[in-house]
Amino acid sequence: MRVLLAGLCTVDLVQRVEELPAPGEKVQSLQVDVAAGGPATNAAVTAAALGAEATLLTVLGAHPLAALARADLEAHGVRVVDLDPGRAGPPAVSAAAVRDRDGERTVVSRNAAGSEATWDGTVDADVVLVDGHHPGLALSVARAAGDVPVVLDAGSWKPVLDELLPLVDVAACSAHFSAPEPGLHQRGVPTVITTAGPGPVRWSTADGGSGEVPVPAVEARDTLGAGDVWHGALAVAVVREPTVTDRIRFANEVAAERVRHVGPRSWTTAIAGRNRT
Repeated sequence: MRVLLAGLCTVDLVQRVEELPAPGEKVQSLQVDVAAGGPATNAAVTAAALGAEATLLTVLGAHPLAALARADLEAHGVRVVDLDPGRAGPPAVSAAAVRDRDGERTVVSRNAAGSEATWDGTVDADVVLVDGHHPGLALSVARAAGDVPVVLDAGSWKPVLDELLPLVDVAACSAHFSAPEPGLHQRGVPTVITTAGPGPVRWSTADGGSGEVPVPAVEARDTLGAGDVWHGALAVAVVREPTVTDRIRFANEVAAERVRHVGPRSWTTAIAGRNRT
């Protein structure tokens, strides 16, 4: 199957620490990792690890830091389409600290503010995922999708969502996501899913269906990017699984596996080949 993902790609510098530092405090890290990050990017790595052909539309540019992200993605089977390859400035950068004892993290990032990236290609995929961080890109991809299902990673409200939501088939929202009235179903979204960390995932459909799916109980070692992994697994499951609950259950299982592993990519081999129907 083929997954087309459009959105943010960052360069992530991840420090693993015994305790998260207080303001003004310096701490020695236990481990350092550098990897590509961002919602659509981590979702693309997930889709590729699950055996899909994953193509990521994003903006990286020609800065030396961009080469780090590009190499990481290529090593993990993601085809990268850089919509501004000659861009001279640095790519989006994210600095994260992960607490060793429970995987809790803090993140400071510079995302795609002010991006004017768009796309005029043809969607040749079985499912599309957008994260909205490059607003014009998200809109152009969703408009080109036609009958191909569009999944939205809705981490926070963005102005582009007023135009984007009517083009979305599945809005997968974080617990912190809040939309102005009217609700997402009234804005044209057939299926709305809301995650809650280790709590049950709730879902509803425009025809009145609703329910929740529990999350597997695991020892969390690293929660960085777990939500992105969940969204990537959901995008794959939209094609492979027959019902909303089956799709959520599959995404829950993949995300649970991710948080059991330390580091930004160590989990990929654990989910490789995790194909259901």
